[in-house]
Amino acid sequence: MKTSFLILCLLLTPAAFGQYVGVSVSSEPHPYQAPSHPQHASVQAMAAEQYVLGGTAYTSAQGERPTWELPQAPVPSLGEIARILRKEHAKLKKARVVYEN
Repeated sequence: MKTSFLILCLLLTPAAFGQYVGVSVSSEPHPYQAPSHPQHASVQAMAAEQYVLGGTAYTSAQGERPTWELPQAPVPSLGEIARILRKEHAKLKKARVVYEN
């Protein structure tokens, strides 16, 4: 295993140096300059409305709806959840070999 890993490293080393040499190497510093976007910082008029749903019908309402009026999904009890999990666990494959110390 060690010898195959060593041979693999020796074969891949020239490829890594080939990629490194292809880059022009100079001692001149190249400071990073963030791109400027002057149009994003200027004040502009707002764009026209665009409907993303495809229809042109518009519905609006005011006020808030109490949460007790909203439809709610029935919540199963913990006992029902435990029974479902126990049935799913029973269906799973068991290990063929069991090791014990």
